[in-house]
Amino acid sequence: MEIEERFMKRALQLARLGMGAVSPNPMVGAVIVHNEKIIGEGYHRQWGGPHAEVNAINSVSDKRLLADSTMYVTLEPCSHYGKTPPCAELLIKMRIPRVAIGITDPFAKVSGRGVTMLREAGTEVVTGILADECRELNRKFITAHTLHRPYILLKWAQSADGYIDGDRDGSRPTVISTPITMTWMHRERSRYDAILVGAGTARLDNPSLTVRLWPTRRQPLRIILDRRLTVPPESRLLTDGLPCVIYNNVKSEANGNVEYVKLDTTSPGAWLADLYSRGITCLMVEGGASVLNSMLDSGLWDEARIETASQLFMGNGVKAPAMPHGTVTNIEKHDTNYIFTLVNNVKTR
Repeated sequence: MEIEERFMKRALQLARLGMGAVSPNPMVGAVIVHNEKIIGEGYHRQWGGPHAEVNAINSVSDKRLLADSTMYVTLEPCSHYGKTPPCAELLIKMRIPRVAIGITDPFAKVSGRGVTMLREAGTEVVTGILADECRELNRKFITAHTLHRPYILLKWAQSADGYIDGDRDGSRPTVISTPITMTWMHRERSRYDAILVGAGTARLDNPSLTVRLWPTRRQPLRIILDRRLTVPPESRLLTDGLPCVIYNNVKSEANGNVEYVKLDTTSPGAWLADLYSRGITCLMVEGGASVLNSMLDSGLWDEARIETASQLFMGNGVKAPAMPHGTVTNIEKHDTNYIFTLVNNVKTR
């Protein structure tokens, strides 16, 4: 088992290289081993491109060795035609006799079918190698396809005395993040399919909700919860040409880059279901306070990242949400600010 885990750890390292580029697909790494020596490696580089198994096979210089090799792959090879042909079918075609898998795929079109296809073709299949690490790697993908809603990150910055803004007269938002933590926030944005704010934040902050301070191959879909359509038409989100979805109680129509989606209710379950149907597997909720509190009250969150500054607002401004009940998994210090990461131990659909 020790040698099996060593090769799966390498596959996990490779898989992480696809972070921020492959969603809504999972991150996957693959390693091909012959006589305890790695002869091929690959990972899923970009959504719509070749999968990890394909890239690993293509990297092998002497394909004759495949017939006496083991492939280590972090996630069950796919068994259906999507953007690319089934990887399980390719492994059978290349006569790879043994496949070691981290975890099976929760996606309904795969979910055990890849393993079955391989075994029926005579391939030896071993599963469960470093399963916990493989699950953690793709926790967003797994959450989406087991709960049928996006993985949800709640993110906010607050003063030391618990306020998310010290100026709510409509003039300008109060800056709490430092240049370093602002860059960190853009890095996090690059790893999510969509970013959501409430109408109040869209009106008062006039945000772009784009990734500008971190290299990215794509911009997240911007979402506004605006029941009565109060966001001004000149707002950046409505005029910059990038896609934006507005959930509301008034109308459904498309207008340039903006799509209005009418829902009978703007409760989280309604728009989360719509986002999942669009292929959104992970969502960052950036505020404001009423939206964040609504998500916390409903239990519909998976992770929270709270930046706390040293400055005091002395009881003025908008009160930040209370620290959610969850497990603190990380505390980082950047300049004078601290970032707390918590995970929700109770999964809600």
